[in-house]
Amino acid sequence: MAKGHRSQIKRERNAQKDTRPSAKLSYARISVQKACFVLDAIRGKDAKTALAILTYNPRYGSSIIKKLLESAIANAENNNGMNADNLYVAACFANKGPTMKRVRPRAQGRAYRIEKRMSHITIVLDER
Repeated sequence: MAKGHRSQIKRERNAQKDTRPSAKLSYARISVQKACFVLDAIRGKDAKTALAILTYNPRYGSSIIKKLLESAIANAENNNGMNADNLYVAACFANKGPTMKRVRPRAQGRAYRIEKRMSHITIVLDER
């Protein structure tokens, strides 16, 4: 446990905080595996190229991630005063969220479990 006054502890915690612009989508109705297919395609690319990739990608996750990337770009412009032309995708990842459990009836009175997985998707941008 950290020692010191509460304000000092908060100050130290905020000093370690990442200041890069980012956007996070919690409880997205897509599994981590399916989201990572799309995220791997845009990692390290500049923002305009990443938007073009997401626009023409046929996967379902690309529409969700495109909206999230546009939000991250807007955050960078409005909150940090960055130029959209100089931005690139520094980091993007999907973490596991809660799983909704449903039951599907099967033959001879049995029941199979269906797991509807969720994920928390984060996109972090940076300036070149």
